[in-house]
Amino acid sequence: MKNSITRKNLMALTGLFLCFFLIIHLLGNFQLLLPPEEAQLQYNLYSDFLSNNLVVKIISYVLYASILVHTLDAIYLSIKAKKAKGSSYVKDKRNRASKWYSRQMMLLGTIVFAFLVIHFKDFWFPYKFGDLSSDINGNKDLYTLVIVSFQKLWYVILYAVAILALGFHLLHGFFSAIRSIGLYNPTYNRIVKSVGVVFAVAITLGYFVIPLYIYLNA
Repeated sequence: MKNSITRKNLMALTGLFLCFFLIIHLLGNFQLLLPPEEAQLQYNLYSDFLSNNLVVKIISYVLYASILVHTLDAIYLSIKAKKAKGSSYVKDKRNRASKWYSRQMMLLGTIVFAFLVIHFKDFWFPYKFGDLSSDINGNKDLYTLVIVSFQKLWYVILYAVAILALGFHLLHGFFSAIRSIGLYNPTYNRIVKSVGVVFAVAITLGYFVIPLYIYLNA
C-alpha cells in the first residue's frame, strides 16, 4: 500500500512537471506563427539557446527522466489495479460515476507516448545528430524542418490526434495529480477542476493552432 502511494505521488509530481514543460514548450513554439523570415531566425536562435545552455540541458535531463518515470509508474499502477480488482474491474459500472477519459488514461497516455517517440525521431534526433543546414546566422535550421513536416496533411492529422489525446489525458490527470500530492480540499474542488479544464483546453488549442496555421499558409 505504501509503495503504491509513493508511486502515485511520484507520478503526480512528474506529471505536474510535464504540465509546466508543456507551457514553456508551447510559448517557444508560438514563434513559428511570426512572419516567415523573422520566425526562422528567431526560432532557430531559440533552439540553439535550448541546446547549448547548461541550465536548460540539466532541465532537459530531468524532462527525459520524468517522461520515463511517469510512463513506467502509470503502467505499474494500471497493472496492479487490474490484478487487485480481477474480473470485477471489467464488470463494474464505473461509467455511471466517472468520465470515459478518466477510465482510459492508460490508452490516452500510450497514444501520447507513441507520438513523443515519433516527435523525437522527426525533430530532436535530426537536430542533435543529423546534418541540418544553417540559417544566415549560422544556427541549425530546425525551423525549415518543422515547416516542411507541417505542410503534410497526414502529419497534421497525426499531430492533432496526439494533441487531442493529450488534452483528454490532462482533463483527468491535472486534478488527479493535485489530489495525489495532498493538495485536495473539498472547499476548492470546483476551482481546481475548473483550472484543470481551462489548462487542458488551452494546451490542446494552443498546440493544435500551430500546425493548422502552417498547413493552411503553406
